[in-house]
Order: sequence, then C-alpha cells, then structure tokens
Amino acid sequence: MSALTLSGLIAASAKRLTQAGVAFGHGTQNAFDEAVWLVLWRLGLPLDTDLDEVSHQDVTPEQQAACAALIEERITTRKPAAYLTQEAWLQGVSFYIDERAIVPRSLIAEVLADGTIDAWLSDQTKQVLDLCTGNGSLAVLAALAWPEVQVTGADISDDALAVAAINVERHDLQERVTLVHSDGLSALPGPFDLILCNPPYVCQASMDALPAEYRAEPELALAGGTDGMDFVRQLFKDAPARMSEHAVLVLEIGNEVEHFIAAFPELEVAWLDTSAGDDQVLLITREALLRH
Repeated sequence: MSALTLSGLIAASAKRLTQAGVAFGHGTQNAFDEAVWLVLWRLGLPLDTDLDEVSHQDVTPEQQAACAALIEERITTRKPAAYLTQEAWLQGVSFYIDERAIVPRSLIAEVLADGTIDAWLSDQTKQVLDLCTGNGSLAVLAALAWPEVQVTGADISDDALAVAAINVERHDLQERVTLVHSDGLSALPGPFDLILCNPPYVCQASMDALPAEYRAEPELALAGGTDGMDFVRQLFKDAPARMSEHAVLVLEIGNEVEHFIAAFPELEVAWLDTSAGDDQVLLITREALLRH
C-alpha cells in the first residue's frame, strides 16, 4: 500500500462508505463522521482526538489494511458501527452495546442533560422509571443527572436487560439502578414520580422501508404496529395507576407525530425542544392522562 496520512485514510474510508450507500443514524449522520469513528477506534485512538493535531500522521500499511477491513465489514454486514465497536456514546457518556439491544440514540437523553424537564420535577421526585430501557442508557443518564433518585430500568427483553446490567455496573450504579423484566407496566406497581419511555413506535409502513442497518436491531424495540401507537395506547391506559400525584411521563415518538396526534387528538401534552425539532419528544402530566 502507498504512504497515507490519517486524514487521507479517513477521507478514503468516507468515500468508500459513500460509494457503498450505507445508512447512518446510529451515532453519526454522515460518511465522514462514521469514517472518523471507525478509523480512530480501529487505530486505538480516543474518539475525541483533535483531528487537526494528528491529521498529518502517517499510517502504516498494516493499519491501512486493518481499517479497510473494518470499513468493508461495515459495508458487507450493514451492521451499525456501534455493533462493530461495541460502544455507543450518548450525551458524552460511553455505553456498551451489542446486537441484543437497540443502539442507544434517544432524544430523551438531551432533555435529561439540558434540564428541560426540571421545571416539572421537585424535591419529591425520588422514583424514576425508564420503561423500554434497552441497554440501560437512559436509566444510567437519569441516575447521573439526579444523584438523589432511585431508578428502575424495565424491558420485556431479557437480552436487552443483560446488556443494561453491563452498563449499570460499568457506571457503578448497582445501588441506585434496578433492572426489572416487565411487559409494559405489568410488573411495575410503582408509584413513580417520573416515567421516561422510548417505546417501539415505528409504524408498519416505516418498518417496511427501513434500511438494513435498522433491520440489524431487535425488531421488538422498533415496531409499534400499523400506526406505531400500539405500545403507547396501553401505556396511557396503565400509567396513571403507577404514577404519584404530580408525576410526569416523558415520551419519545420520533417521526410519528401525525400518527400520535391522530390517535390522541384530545390529549394535552407539552412538546419539548430537541436537536431533531419540537415534535419528537413530549411530556404528559398524570392529570392530563386521567382527563384523557
């Protein structure tokens, strides 16, 4: 192989990803960022490396070959990069991930980090539930954001809970985060002061059109029925009985806002601003659910 700098290797890798037409959305949004992630990881460099400082460093033929092999694996398997590296980042926090759980990317992480929902909470907010916890990322972030709360992470998938347990231990939160197997809220009597939920909400038409990268994830964590609202309907029925008097529910519905409004036209909600817009994450009070 010819001499190549790190920046040249990243550029070549990004070009290869673009030519192959891979899909993004599991931590990066474009070929260049994905190439940076995979190349730095394969070379054992921190993901927050200042590229300007190292861009002119030469890479050996062996390093080139190792990176090229990883890029080809990304292309041929169509697995999200996070599954290949077994690491994902959310709000600057590192999480273990593998194919047993959906790659963490919930926009709810943003409203935990920036204090958006703090106005709805109080010193009485002690019990937090992360429903559909997946790899446990939101449960961990909630525990990190509010050191005084106890967090329950619940999921119907034992596989996902096994991954979540790795992350709870990784962040030394075994005393504050409890993991529970539950089909919806069935095994969760509560009461909870705050419920976080990034449920399966992808409608059938969207499921049918998903790129292979999303198909590599557990379908159970994505598919929400014909209009995407199957899980949400049951959640809204069951939640008030599991919520304390002034509790709130923070829910992500992604790109299914039209289906959400069609399913719950009279429900009073507060839409929360995120990097993806103001129509993907919402907050609902217990009182609003009871009126509904």
